[in-house]
Amino acid sequence: MHKLVDAGARGDRDALHRTMDLLVAEAASEGRHSEARRLSTAARSAKTSSVAPLSSARSLPDSVRDLLVKRAPRRRLTDLILPETIVEDVQEFVAEQAEVSLLRSQSLEPRHAVLLVGPPGNGKTSLAEAIATEMGLPFLTVRYDGVVDSFLGETASRIRRVIEYAAASPCVLFFDEFDAIGKERGDIHETGEIKRVVNSLLVQLDELPSHCVIVCATNHPELLDRAVWRRFELKIELPPPGGNAIARLFQRLVKAIGDTGLSEAQYVEAMQGRNISEIEQFNLDVKRRLVLSKGSLNSSQAVRSVLNRWSRQFSLAQMPSRPNEENGKTPDRKNSTPARRRKPKAGKKSSLSSQDSLPGTV
Repeated sequence: MHKLVDAGARGDRDALHRTMDLLVAEAASEGRHSEARRLSTAARSAKTSSVAPLSSARSLPDSVRDLLVKRAPRRRLTDLILPETIVEDVQEFVAEQAEVSLLRSQSLEPRHAVLLVGPPGNGKTSLAEAIATEMGLPFLTVRYDGVVDSFLGETASRIRRVIEYAAASPCVLFFDEFDAIGKERGDIHETGEIKRVVNSLLVQLDELPSHCVIVCATNHPELLDRAVWRRFELKIELPPPGGNAIARLFQRLVKAIGDTGLSEAQYVEAMQGRNISEIEQFNLDVKRRLVLSKGSLNSSQAVRSVLNRWSRQFSLAQMPSRPNEENGKTPDRKNSTPARRRKPKAGKKSSLSSQDSLPGTV
């Protein structure tokens, strides 16, 4: 109990949460289930407290200061535009961590490894942060510029330091672009050192305690090593937004600024083909345009202004480049020779089997 008091006096939230979790586990193991439930409720309340934690620079030790970014998460699950099935999967996952004492009283551990899959810009990083928020845990993001080194032996050592630090106390550890270090070992194009990095990673993932929640994101699940893939107890695919998701973003814009001058159907049509991040950025641009107009534009005019600008930008992004245009030269069509058509190579088989199909849990 004195450790709990000391941690609170120092403002060390990590130590405070760790000590409270130990008290919950101790009460449950001794059959004091009523006390364990009360302590578990108090622990959850402490973890979701709005008291600001120590800054990243002060709370990270020198050994991992260049390898991690530590911050208090802010996004909540309700802030995100997600299919209801994904929301339910995440809520169930969070609930397991909240009821860890009950699970352990039955010799069970909560799941603590999540893989997020999907194209860029559709909320993988935001969902990882929301998981940390819902659990009331610090959010640690791996810095690949600090971890990955040209000397791959050093890379394995740095990954080990990151995971050892994360394992010391409850947290959410986030690896974005996880395929960069979790590559398939059977790929003939990869070096032996990369394979040793993956082998080391597998051992460390197996040793992670369940109070350390690891969330990994990838745009390319087919590149992941099969053994790495199996380490994840929950696999979620975040798809591009469909009509319903875009309509929900439209409703948020209407709630924020009022009349947009567009019907819901017009907005959905205008945003087709864009990812969640781009649509959210459009809504923010409209709000900025409206504020900076200082009353010279109404809300529907601000929407039209930004929509016209975005349409021009989208057209430029889709415009194909011509050979030699960068050098101010026009290609000589008379003397040009069509590129020799190559026989397509046999594509690499996907690492996803029918039993690992996404979305959902495994």
